[in-house]
Amino acid sequence: MSPAARLRGLKPNWLTDPKVWRTEVLAGLVVALALIPEAISFSIIAGVDPAVGLFASFTMAVVISVVGGRRAMISAATGAIALVIAPLNREHGLGYLIAAVILAGVFQVVLGALGVAKLMRFIPRSVMVGFVNSLAILIFMAQVPEMRNVPWAVYPLIIGGLALMLFFPKITTVIPAPLVSIVILTVITVGAAIAVPTVGDKGELPSSLPVPGLPDVPFTMDTLTTIAPYAFAMALVGLMESLMTAKLVDDITDTHSNKTRESIGQGIANIVTGFFGGMGGCAMIGQTMINVKVSGARTRLSTFLAGAFLMVLCIVFGPIVSDIPMAALVAVMIMVSFATFDWHSLAPKTLKRMPAGEITVMLVTVVCVVATHNLAIGVVVGSITAMVIFAKRVAHLAEVTAVTDPDGGTVLYRVTGELFFASSNDLVGQFDYAGDPGKVIIDLSAAHIWDASSVAALDAIESKYAQRGKTVEIVGLNDPSAHLHGKLSGELAGSH
Repeated sequence: MSPAARLRGLKPNWLTDPKVWRTEVLAGLVVALALIPEAISFSIIAGVDPAVGLFASFTMAVVISVVGGRRAMISAATGAIALVIAPLNREHGLGYLIAAVILAGVFQVVLGALGVAKLMRFIPRSVMVGFVNSLAILIFMAQVPEMRNVPWAVYPLIIGGLALMLFFPKITTVIPAPLVSIVILTVITVGAAIAVPTVGDKGELPSSLPVPGLPDVPFTMDTLTTIAPYAFAMALVGLMESLMTAKLVDDITDTHSNKTRESIGQGIANIVTGFFGGMGGCAMIGQTMINVKVSGARTRLSTFLAGAFLMVLCIVFGPIVSDIPMAALVAVMIMVSFATFDWHSLAPKTLKRMPAGEITVMLVTVVCVVATHNLAIGVVVGSITAMVIFAKRVAHLAEVTAVTDPDGGTVLYRVTGELFFASSNDLVGQFDYAGDPGKVIIDLSAAHIWDASSVAALDAIESKYAQRGKTVEIVGLNDPSAHLHGKLSGELAGSH
């Protein structure tokens, strides 16, 4: 390959492909429009001025587009983060909230560097499906208040918006259907002077760019002990949502992302956001779905432009953006919730084939998330449920079969399966201590020792035979099992 060709290969494809450029720019614009009312809503949840949420969305998106590990994923102010830090703001004020955001960013950088992203391997597919489905339900539920106690004109506007997004792609996919829907519904409501709730009703848009500065708090140990618990909780919730969303985008786009870089990037973005007076944030599943699934964006450009357009729309086109009917954005988010939901997971054919344990884990995850409105809680509870079900299932796979030597002087026990805390508890009771001959051989060539509980169980078996004057020989251990057994055998007295 020539140097010129190699250089071309290193360039992002939006630099050389006008079609990709158009897709990314329009996707960024749609996401920016959808971010505004959400950021204002999350500001209200956190108890801060709308500008604090909008500044956070701007800085998070712009910074993560450069330092993040997952291309085309949108990070901004989120409801999960708002819920975590709202009590701190209520009790101590905005200065403490901003300080907590900066500290949360530091925690995320440290956790990312320590390899917290590798824990994603332990999240089962059924939890992932539950996460996606509960997310779709939450996105839809968030729209319900916008459809209650509103003028009757809101309903035909929402239906019209949904119809436009369903049928416009059949005409052309050059312009994202959500953008067309937002523009047309805004023109109709303004032109016909239809009185419906608008973006402007959510709160006042900022008229200038954020200015960097230090949080207005005393730099003392008291301040640190006050903000640290909130900062750590925010760091964990933010990382979990961001990594789960990154994994989801990986699946949708069939590409790999650097989760460690994403973890550290989230921390850097929150540190920058804090210094610019924002309320912090993490990956936004709804806006990411608009960007990746609905608009077809695939590069960092759309993420950067979503943040840049957000500020331009607020500062330059504030009066026009304020006139956008909420019905148009509700229609977009309803479309996103339907596109996000994994309908295949509820198909009768799928439910018939799927093991009951997998369905249970998915339902537990969904119920926990919807009940608590916290994705992190649902993922943790779902993962623990999956581990318990897995442990119970694997525990029954350890089998013991006995073969007595023809001369009656020796008995051979063949143990098959995985030996760990759940299965080894039953192991001790599967030997005939009184009736067996003087020599007992336990063949573990078809088994694997995983933990101290299994070693303790084998010690207990040897001890019971020894009390009756019989000898036990353990054979067939594979290397890892032999190493663990050799290290712990005889050292666990009283543990079983």
